[in-house]
Amino acid sequence: MPPPLRQGLVLDFGGVLTTPIADCTRAFCLREGLAPDAFLKVISTDPEGREIYAQLELGRIAQSEWNERTAALLGVAPENLIGRVLAGLRPEPLMLAAGQAARRAGVKVGILSNSLGSGPYDPYRGYGFDTLYDAVVLSGDHGVRKPEPAIYPLILKKLNLPAEACVFVDDSARNLPPAQDLGMTTVLDAEPAETVKKLEELFGLPLR
Repeated sequence: MPPPLRQGLVLDFGGVLTTPIADCTRAFCLREGLAPDAFLKVISTDPEGREIYAQLELGRIAQSEWNERTAALLGVAPENLIGRVLAGLRPEPLMLAAGQAARRAGVKVGILSNSLGSGPYDPYRGYGFDTLYDAVVLSGDHGVRKPEPAIYPLILKKLNLPAEACVFVDDSARNLPPAQDLGMTTVLDAEPAETVKKLEELFGLPLR
C-alpha cells in the first residue's frame, strides 16, 4: 500500500467520536421535565451559564462546582449533573474505526477537544486515549479552548507534524477556521458515513 497522502488526523471527541451531544442534552431535558433546549440555552445564551461553562472547559473550576452552579440555573438537582446530561452519549463506531484504520496505515491520530473535566464523572473512560491515539490535547489541561487559536498548535507539537500535513475533524463549524488559518485541512462532521468518505479521499486510504 502506498504511503498516505497526509500524515496526521486530528479528531474532536464529543459529537465526532461519540453520538451527537445535542441528542443527549435533549433527552436529559425531557427526563428532567425541562424544555428540550433548556440545557443548551443555559450554556450558550445565559450570561452566567455561558461563563461557568467556559470556566469548566478552561479547567478553572472543578466539575463539582459546575454541577452545583449550573443545576441552580436549570432548577434541577446538582448530583452528577454532567453524568446525567451525558447519560445517552455513545461511541460512534464509524469514526472510531476510521481513526484506528488510519493509524494502522501509518497516520498519526490525535484528539483535540474542549474538556468537561474527568471527575467525578469521566466522559473519556473506555475510549483508550492512552493507548489508541498518538496525542491528546484537552482544553482543561492547558487553560485554552477551541476556537481560541492558541490551542491548535499544541496538538501539532505533540504529533510533531506541520499543519499542512494534518486533517482536522470537528462537528462545530466555529472550531474550523483557526485550524484552516494554520494550514490544516478541515472537515465538518455532520454525518459519520459522509465524514469517513471524505477522509478516505483526503488520505487515499480505505477507512471502513
